[in-house]
Amino acid sequence: MTAFDDDAVDLHFIGNATLLLRYGDLTLLTDPNFLHRGEHAHLGYGLVSRRVTEPALDPDELPRLDAVVLSHLHGDHWDRRARRQLERSVPIVTTPHAARRLSTWQGFHRAGGLRTWESCVFEQGDARVRVTSLPGRHSLQPALRRLLPPVMGSMLEFGPRDGTVRLRLYISGDTLLYDGLDEIARRFPGADLAVLHLGGTTLPGGFVVTMDAAQGAELARRLDYRHVLPVHYDDYTVFRSPLDDFLTEARGLGLQDRLVHCPRGQHARVALHGDRPTVG
Repeated sequence: MTAFDDDAVDLHFIGNATLLLRYGDLTLLTDPNFLHRGEHAHLGYGLVSRRVTEPALDPDELPRLDAVVLSHLHGDHWDRRARRQLERSVPIVTTPHAARRLSTWQGFHRAGGLRTWESCVFEQGDARVRVTSLPGRHSLQPALRRLLPPVMGSMLEFGPRDGTVRLRLYISGDTLLYDGLDEIARRFPGADLAVLHLGGTTLPGGFVVTMDAAQGAELARRLDYRHVLPVHYDDYTVFRSPLDDFLTEARGLGLQDRLVHCPRGQHARVALHGDRPTVG
C-alpha cells in the first residue's frame, strides 16, 4: 500500500524520544535510545542517569531505515547500543556539532548537520519527506549552554515525490520554552502533530534542561497544532516532571481534545484531514 492509498504516518513509540515513523515506503527513526532498565546513559562531564523503563524494540528488530533524525548527542538520545548496532551507512540528520562527531569518531559517514531553518529531503518509492532543522535550547543560561551539546527541533513534511505536503509532524527536541520557538508556528502554521520532549530533566545543582509540564503545555498552546503527543517523561531518573502533570496543565489551557497518549510499544496513526490520531 502506498502513501496515496492510505495517506497517513504510522508512529511507533519505542520509548524516551525514540519514534519509528513510516509513511508509504519511507521509514525514519528519531533519537535512537535502546538502553535497558538499570543501564546508565552518559550525559557528559561524568554525569549519568539510570534508565527505569524498557524500550519496546531492540536495534536488531528495526526495519530498514531511510534516515535517522537526531536532535542532539546525549546518551539518552544516541546511546552505545545505537552506536554499535545501527548500520554505518544510514543517513543521519542532526546538528553540525553531532554530525562532526558521528562521522569523525564513530564511522557514520553519512551523518549530515543542518543549521537552523536548513532542510534536506529523503525519497523512497513514491514517498518524500522534507526535514527542516528548527530552533531549540537545552538551557537558557549562557554559561550552562556552553557545557551542553547544541540541540535542534525538526519539522517533518511528508507527501508524494512532487513535493506536495500532505502531513506535518513537529518534534521539539530537548528544548526549554523561550520566545525563539514562536517563529516555528509562523513559518509552519497548522501542523498535524507536535511531539514534545518533556520530563523537566534536572541536572545536579537544580538546573532544568528540558520542558516541564507547564512549559510543555504553554508551547502546545502557542504552536496551536492539531494534536500533541508527549514523550520523554518517565524513562530516566533525571526526569522530575511526570506525564500526569503535563496532562493537567494542558487541560487547564483547554487543550484536552488535542492530546494523544501513545504508551511505549503502541502505534499512533496520524492521518490527513486533521482526524484525531488512532492509537493501538
